[in-house]
Amino acid sequence: MSLDPQAEAFLQRLAEDHTPPIHELSIEQIRSMVLPIAGEPERVGGVISDHVTSDGGEIPVRIFTPLIQTAELDAMDEPEEGRPMIVFFHGGGWVTGSIETHEAVCRRMANEGRCLVIAVDYRLAPEHKFPAAVDDAFASVQWAVGKAEHLGGDPQRLYVCGDSAGGNLAAAVCLKARDGGGPDIRGQILIYPITNDQFDTDSYRDNATGYHLTTENMRWFWQQYLANESEGEDPLASPLKATDHSNLPDALIITVEKDPLRDEGVAYADRLSAAGCLVDQIHCTGMVHGFFRRLDTFDRAGRLVEEIAQWIHENG
Repeated sequence: MSLDPQAEAFLQRLAEDHTPPIHELSIEQIRSMVLPIAGEPERVGGVISDHVTSDGGEIPVRIFTPLIQTAELDAMDEPEEGRPMIVFFHGGGWVTGSIETHEAVCRRMANEGRCLVIAVDYRLAPEHKFPAAVDDAFASVQWAVGKAEHLGGDPQRLYVCGDSAGGNLAAAVCLKARDGGGPDIRGQILIYPITNDQFDTDSYRDNATGYHLTTENMRWFWQQYLANESEGEDPLASPLKATDHSNLPDALIITVEKDPLRDEGVAYADRLSAAGCLVDQIHCTGMVHGFFRRLDTFDRAGRLVEEIAQWIHENG
């Protein structure tokens, strides 16, 4: 399958920028290159800034409520209160990204899904090594359940979602919640997730270079995240390595054709399905890693938001 024309144009622009490999840059330089989406932000019903108390202190969160027109409200099956809630963890290799870099897609998800989206500014590596980000993510889910009534959310319709490293955190939170007795999570939405610290798949070989995220990038990100390689054996770092994948939430797993992470996303979907979990998969042909948040660049990103909203609606 050839590249989508928009993906091809995106890669051409990156090549023309002549950006050095990330391992040749400082952490500050790398973070400065990951920018919010340009343009006027999509209107939502409301934006609330708050903080979650984690082991690392006060973790910023931002809650987006959907913009509902009067005609839509009259036709809605659900009341104004008790909306589904999505706790969202941004991607960026656990090193980059923020609420701001993913705000556009969070706003779109809130409106499209008629749900609350709670974006989490978890602690980043290398300043904060594993499991700091997992601890912050889990604390945020616990916080969301406790605040559900106040926010107008339904704790029985709680979803976790993330792209790339954020998908890794969403999967880890589900494992942690299952093994720790809750909270109950209705579903996990994993967008080209990192699920394994190994680099031996066909997709790592086939897409090692030339498609935005490289195998070398991923090795570097793992080195920043883990204090030592042995931590990669922990299922909260590598969810694919869990010995038991049963009794986990329903999953929607999105993979991308031209992505080193493609095969480990498929492997995780297969592992969950084999353990008796309900799993739906979306494979984005012709796409490259990182497209999801770039609503201004990829039409496929907007369609994927619609598919996620539909999946949530069908799950109740």
